[in-house]
Formats: sequence, structure tokens, C-alpha cells
Amino acid sequence: MSLADNNNVKLTSANDNVRAEMLKLGREARSAAKVLALATSDQKNRALEAMAQNIRARTSIILGANALDLERAREQQMAASFVDRLTLNEARVEQMAQAIDDIAALDDPVGSVISQWTQPSGLEISRVRVPIGVIGIIYESRPNVTADAGALCLKSGNAAILRGGSDSLNSSAAIGICLTDGLKSAGLPEACIQVVPTPDRAAVGAMLSGLDGAVDLIIPRGGKNLVARVETDARVPVFSHLEGLCHVYVDKAADLKMAVAITLNAKLRRTGICGAAETLLIDDNAKDTLLTPLIEALLDAGCEVRGSDEVCNVDARVVKATDSDWTTEYLDTIISVRLVDGVDAAVDHIESFGSNHTDAIVTENAQTAEKFLNNVDSAIVLHNASTQYADGGEFGMGAEIGIATGKMHARGPVGVEQLTSFKYVVRGTGQVRS
Repeated sequence: MSLADNNNVKLTSANDNVRAEMLKLGREARSAAKVLALATSDQKNRALEAMAQNIRARTSIILGANALDLERAREQQMAASFVDRLTLNEARVEQMAQAIDDIAALDDPVGSVISQWTQPSGLEISRVRVPIGVIGIIYESRPNVTADAGALCLKSGNAAILRGGSDSLNSSAAIGICLTDGLKSAGLPEACIQVVPTPDRAAVGAMLSGLDGAVDLIIPRGGKNLVARVETDARVPVFSHLEGLCHVYVDKAADLKMAVAITLNAKLRRTGICGAAETLLIDDNAKDTLLTPLIEALLDAGCEVRGSDEVCNVDARVVKATDSDWTTEYLDTIISVRLVDGVDAAVDHIESFGSNHTDAIVTENAQTAEKFLNNVDSAIVLHNASTQYADGGEFGMGAEIGIATGKMHARGPVGVEQLTSFKYVVRGTGQVRS
């Protein structure tokens, strides 16, 4: 028996009417969203604080649930990077709780005035932040997304329907109960945050259909296949990124010690996250001083290097790269390496093979850095910093639901402000239009 069963979380079977159940979730979410949109900042923060306390108090229960998911993942011989994303420990559970505390400490975006002005007619016009409504989040393997997404949606006044992967069903159920109990303690509807209780994939299709108009936005967080399906099949707006093909470009004016440290961190700190570097570009004009130390540092750290011909000549351990390596999101201890003729060539490579996610330059030349930052059209660009900083928590957002790489509405880490829309509030004194 799973932990989800032990906590009375109903798991439907393939024979049940999944669509009917999902439509019910949608109706409940829409009703809850109306209440939540008018909730006070204090009420939302009390719910968030209770959620964080619940997660800390129930760490052993959450880890027990996660152990069931990990056991199943290992039985199915899932990739090490997948298992890493799925794994919880005491430190990661505390990080979840702390992220919720950080979200509670943020300013409430709902009702904030973005701008205001007075027209010659005397009309006073304000652009004011409002919740989007009901947000559906579809994600794989990362149980922490349950806490992050639920908390961010709550703070921004949105009801959330959370559909985690079947691989993290027990973990998500245990975390979801902590969130629901937090809502109840603050007098908010339990349906403000709902964890989809079925592993049936038909639930995803139902969410993508919009649940008869109940869902206003879908956010996918997972692998390429999941995101591609969502972008193809969704009948509602989508925030997403397809892949994290992130690059580090080491310029001829880079400090070698810094370049090595940033490259190792960008690739190896956590290989399974979307902000992990997958390609290293090195300025050909400094290959005599930069190439060998960088390649040897990666190899000695246990990273497989796949390189162009000149890179292969550095060390016999380097594997010759194929064309597909430049477009592969490894999510593993593998990196592709190529020499490029300066910053312009680096920008061209990123434009040709990148995914508009996160790219970094290492250089002491400010002019070169600005050229890179201005010309690389990615959601996040960094100078002298690791791509692993592509994270809402590191941007002061408390957490994130994901990284959006599109150009409409939200781009980069999606936090509480990005989960709001706006409306115009117009105040007059009896004006009529001639």
C-alpha cells in the first residue's frame, strides 16, 4: 500500500471516468480562485507559513513516501539524472520549506499598481496586477515542484491544479497534504491547491483541453517529450521551455582560475537541472592557455568530454563529437566542447544550436561581455557567473515554477509577479465622451 493510500488520497484506476473527475477538479479550482483573488495578504501568508511548518513537521513522512518512489524508479532502472531529480533528503525537504517561507516574505503582487497617470480628460488611469485565475502545472519527477508551484500560485492569488508524474506520486501526495492543511488553517478553500490524484495520462489530456474553460494557463516542467506534447496539444496559453541547451563561452580575456571554477560548477553542480551547461565554447585565440586546463579539469572531475578535432588532440580521453552533440541536452556528466573564433562566433553558435534558455560568458573585457549580453537572445544571460544560477530562488523570487523561454508575458524564472496579469482601473468625475 502506498503512502497516498494511507493518507486517504483517492487514486483512481484506468477504468474510472478520469475526465469527469478532472472536470470536477476544474470546477472546484474555478470556485476557489474567486475566493483566493480577494484573500488578504495576511491570510495568504498565514497559509504559507503553516505549509512550511507542516512540511518540516512531517519530514519523515515525506521521506518515507519518497523512498517508495525511489524504489520503483530503481526497479525500472531509470537514469541517474532522473533519480537525482526525484530524490529527497532532509536538506532538500528543508529547502522546500524555506522556499515557502521566502515566498511568504515577498510583497504581495495582487493589487499593486504597476503605473498610473491622468489623461487630459481628467480620467485617472491605473494599471493594477490581478491573478491569472486557475493555473495547471504538469511536471515530471521533481516532487519539490509540488511545494514551489502550490506556494507561488497561492501568493499570486491563483488556484493551482498540480499534476506530477506517476514516478513521484507518493512524494507529491505527501507534500500536497501539507499544503492542503495549511490552506485549511488559514480559512482558505482546500481547492486552492489540488494535486491530481490519478497517474492516468488521460488526466494530462483533460488539463490540456482546458477543463471546459476552467484552466487559464498551463505550465509544463519536465523533459522534451512532455513539453513538446503540451505545446502541441494545449488549448490554453502555455509558459514553457523545450530544452535547457545552456552554453558557457570562455573568452580570450577570461581569468583562467575563474573560468575553470565556473565551467565545473555550471556543468557538474547538478547535472539534471535545466540550467546545467551542456556545451563549452572556448575562444580559439587563447587555445594555448585555456583549452588544456579546462578540458583536463572536466575530465579529472569525472565528466565525459565530447569535442571537435582540436579538442580531441588535447587528451586521449576526449570523445569525438558528432553533429547531434551540439543539440543534445545531456542532463548527465557529459559536455560538448568546441573552439570558436571569438565572441561573434560564440554568439552565432548559440543562436544556431541553443534553446534561448541560459548562456554565460567568462571574460575580464567589459566591452566583450556587453556584446555577448546584448546579442545572445536567451531568457537569461550571465557574465562571470555559473549557468546554475538560472533559478527563481537565486533571483530573489523565493522559488519558481519554471523558466519561460518565450517572449510573450513572462520570460526567465516564473515567480509570483509573472503569475499575474493586470487590468486597467479608470476613475472619473462624471466624464462622457463627445
